[in-house]
Amino acid sequence: MLNILALVQGLEPDWDKTSIRRLSRIAQGMLAMSGRVTMLGISRWTEAGGSYRSVQRFFSAVIPWAGLFWLFFQQQCYRREETYILAGDEVVITKAGKQTHGLDRFYSSLYDKAVPGLAFFALSLVAVGERQSYPVSVEQVVRTAEEKAAIEAAKAAKAEQKKAAPAHPPASPSRGGRPKGKTTKAKDEVTLTPELQRIRAGLAALLGRISGWLTVRYLVLDGHFGNNNALCMVRTQQLHLISKLRCDSALHQPYTGSNKRAKYGPRLDYQALPVAWLNQQTLTPGRDGTIQTNRYQGTAVHEHFAHPLNVVILEKINLRTQARAHVILFSSDLALAADVLVDYYGLRFQIEFNFRDAKQFWGLEDFMTIRQTTVTNAANLAFFMVNLSHCLLREFRRTDPNASILDLKAFARGYRYATEIINLLPQNTKPGFWTQALNRLTRLGRIHPPHGEAIPA
Repeated sequence: MLNILALVQGLEPDWDKTSIRRLSRIAQGMLAMSGRVTMLGISRWTEAGGSYRSVQRFFSAVIPWAGLFWLFFQQQCYRREETYILAGDEVVITKAGKQTHGLDRFYSSLYDKAVPGLAFFALSLVAVGERQSYPVSVEQVVRTAEEKAAIEAAKAAKAEQKKAAPAHPPASPSRGGRPKGKTTKAKDEVTLTPELQRIRAGLAALLGRISGWLTVRYLVLDGHFGNNNALCMVRTQQLHLISKLRCDSALHQPYTGSNKRAKYGPRLDYQALPVAWLNQQTLTPGRDGTIQTNRYQGTAVHEHFAHPLNVVILEKINLRTQARAHVILFSSDLALAADVLVDYYGLRFQIEFNFRDAKQFWGLEDFMTIRQTTVTNAANLAFFMVNLSHCLLREFRRTDPNASILDLKAFARGYRYATEIINLLPQNTKPGFWTQALNRLTRLGRIHPPHGEAIPA
């Protein structure tokens, strides 16, 4: 069988041997099982020592997941020659009922609306060369009563403002200016939202664990964090932020005149971007016409950001219809090359594959626990299995390069059936029978059947 115990035995410095053995049996059961990944379901597929009561004890224990994630990555996933960046994102899972710890309404991009459920914020180390993301920190998002009250107050204020707005605004609006009593405040002196405070705490803890072993320079976040508050928060941790701005952001070229107090030069016109910024142009044939992709890079300033930004603008033009679309990526590192910035932001999507695997294969959507400890263990176990399955697949693909997680699970399930059958057979069988039986049974249900032996050496 896949030697899971050998992979997790290195966790002993942070964990006891009994819990490590339980984890190895539960992991083998999760690999072999079909159906929903619940405690009862896992117990039906585990071998000796993996009873339902043992599974319950595992989920009810307080487990130091943060240290275990890093220790497992350090021992099994880390490659010295690789370049790593950090990526972060939030995953939302739907939950019914009223008693589950942290239950609230969170916006889900899959449903395009707020849904009742649970949210977890994950930080992953992404291997640039391998193009693979490894979750190393998973924290549940639990809103405080004050945070919920602030959200409701903001919604009410927005509704009142919309209701009070005139249907037909005057042709010449009143002159703007500084509100009465408002004083000047440095833009890098920001008040972090509870969400950014949670992320900062998790980020600081992770950087403290990996300090002295691994150095990362960049944190990649999606467009939700394309604002000054998030940028200032990331810079306090000595990292550079890579994120995305709105496609109509009011960006300016830096001022180059003689006025020492001026900061903002001409505003960028997205229909006529500076020719000096153009550094790549490609043509791609499409169904509706040839698509011209222009990549621009330059230093820009924004009135809401404390520091200049390294901006990369991707412009797509349909040469037949002249329709244009823009994507604006940015980084706080002004020396970062355009192709690297675009590549790093594209790697952020690898964390979405982690979310998909955790939901589809490892029970992130299936657990039926409601208490804080069991919810934490269920979610972290799902992400731990993401990393464990990557390590198993790495060895599996040495003899079967096309193998996927479904193939890995089919192999584990076939091996489980085979061992049960072998235990019932007499011992005086022909030479080679056991290898032949294991190879044949572990092929059942495979997406990519191997050409040679199914059992990796």
